[in-house]
Amino acid sequence: MTLIADRPATGEPRPYQFPTVVRRTVAGGEVVAAHLPGHNLAAATLLLDAGAGREPLGREGLGGVLAKALEEGTTRRDSTAYALALEGLGTELSIGTDWDAFQVGVQVPVRRLLAAVELMAEAVRTPRFDPADINRVRDDEVTALRMYWANPGPRADAAFRADLFGSDRRQGRPLDGDPDSVAGIGVEDVTAFHAEWFTRPGTLLVAGDLDQIDLDALGAAAFGAAAGAPAPVDPPIEVQLRDQRRIIVVDRPGSVQSTLRIGHPGPHRAHPDYVTMTLAGTVLGGAFTSRLNHLLREVRGYTYGIRADFGLSRRFGRFVVAGNVQTAVTAPALVDAIGEISRTQVEGVTEVELAVARSWRAGQLSVELQSPRAIVGALSTLVVYGLPDDYHATLRTRLLAATEAEVSAAAATHLRPEGLTLVVEGDAALIRDEIVATGLGDVVDAKQ
Repeated sequence: MTLIADRPATGEPRPYQFPTVVRRTVAGGEVVAAHLPGHNLAAATLLLDAGAGREPLGREGLGGVLAKALEEGTTRRDSTAYALALEGLGTELSIGTDWDAFQVGVQVPVRRLLAAVELMAEAVRTPRFDPADINRVRDDEVTALRMYWANPGPRADAAFRADLFGSDRRQGRPLDGDPDSVAGIGVEDVTAFHAEWFTRPGTLLVAGDLDQIDLDALGAAAFGAAAGAPAPVDPPIEVQLRDQRRIIVVDRPGSVQSTLRIGHPGPHRAHPDYVTMTLAGTVLGGAFTSRLNHLLREVRGYTYGIRADFGLSRRFGRFVVAGNVQTAVTAPALVDAIGEISRTQVEGVTEVELAVARSWRAGQLSVELQSPRAIVGALSTLVVYGLPDDYHATLRTRLLAATEAEVSAAAATHLRPEGLTLVVEGDAALIRDEIVATGLGDVVDAKQ
């Protein structure tokens, strides 16, 4: 007996209203805040233009080492005293870095926010930077990376990024570095990077009940010890788009799966087609109901799951399909994946598919942007990408208003199936000849 059931229809996205955004210049820096009336919990993040894109070539992963070193105490307190001070406020430092920015944040009850920002600024502006601590956290990071790079994926990601952007650019190397690049980081690299990028004012992002928060006092605490001018914003990088496909095989002897990375360079984050590109990517591979996941998982049974999206940063972007398939079906999985990319680029999307994508993306706003910390994360996109203050307030409307013609046009413009880079990490002895036989493109072996 075969049981057939219709897929449930999409629901109506819940209404969502982004809080009012307030901007203020204080002590040489900028405070960007969101008003959350009646909230007793508040969040603040110091946003610095010190992302991985600022790291020197050969020192990839420097920001990660510096991030861990910031928690090893300050010139005023050792690591134990500093940890106890944070604990006394009921908070901890939330530290993160990406291509565009370095962020250090806290989340506390409103009445403790000023004290928490003062502690946060103490770590950022006046870290202890004991050489023994820096060397220890660097070695810990190397060990963690060696374990990570032993898994499938990191080598495929590295080969993919290098082919798209060039290994002679920071953007063409791994975001977090690799074991060799991090092992080469010394104490002087950390202190010099800090002196160059962490002494500038930056931007303080705040989310909470602004009727209970003194933004001027917070700004003075965050920027009082800062000096120097804001870092200049470089333009988007120029990338040569290929007109023929290239397949790179990363040998992983004995692997029972093949790790796939398929894609090409794309626009930067502030591109006017962001909404329609995102919806096109959702239909193609950005949700469980997507074309790629339906074909390769549900119909073919090649994979547990496969995804596609446009990953966009301030100076560059890329389209990528990522997933793992059984070794025996590597070649047909590549053929099917490229077939779906090509179909979406040529035929566009259907209204039924788009309705699901619109509803899901719009509905995510009311789910994801609930906590003060999440609101601060949304504020960071305004600052990093130069977006208008009403961007998030109007995003739901723009998602729901996107038409089939507009999304199909974005797919036609921004998907480039003939210029794809295909990276396959797997057992080359078992998969290489079959990949060559597909005729999908020139096949080369990755440098080991």
